[in-house]
Amino acid sequence: MSGFIVTGTDTDVGKTVVAAGLAQALRAAYWKPVQAGLDGETDSEAVTRLAPDAMVLPEAFRLATPCSPHEAARIDGVELADAALTLPETNRTLIVEGAGGALVPYREDLLAADLFARWALPAMVVARTALGTISHTLLTLEALAGRGVAVKGVVFVGEEEPVAEAAITRIRRVPHLGRLPRLEPLDADTLAAAVAANIRVDLLA
Repeated sequence: MSGFIVTGTDTDVGKTVVAAGLAQALRAAYWKPVQAGLDGETDSEAVTRLAPDAMVLPEAFRLATPCSPHEAARIDGVELADAALTLPETNRTLIVEGAGGALVPYREDLLAADLFARWALPAMVVARTALGTISHTLLTLEALAGRGVAVKGVVFVGEEEPVAEAAITRIRRVPHLGRLPRLEPLDADTLAAAVAANIRVDLLA
């Protein structure tokens, strides 16, 4: 199966927007295995809105509580079983969006990066361009490398920070896949244009 995982250095770094932009550009299938928090627009609903040509697959688990998957599952009385966390079949490129950062627990014995290694798909890291991003991003890349997860590169989100961006990609020797600015308004058209202008989609196909 062709595809990749979109993970981030933290929650709310822009993973879903980046995943949506790439799903639209590649006409890919998008899958969020675990949605924790159902108030407002979910990540899958956001991708449906922002990537009209993508195929949005149903989540394996929809948990009501907005916190880490392992705690949301405990509160909701749900077991995040291995059998339900297997990759779905699709003829399209598959983009999998993880929950939060690379070491978020799905269970106390299963971190996000452990799942990534099990799925044997490469990962793409989304990092915000803000103070602290060098350490956060290098730690994320180190956690992935320690589990044998290949990394396609880093997409940055926010204002240009050339020193931080260069340091991260040079120190870990990973591709700089581009930088997505914060978009206002954020809709399918503005996102598609921004991805086309700023992101190296050719390195992800």
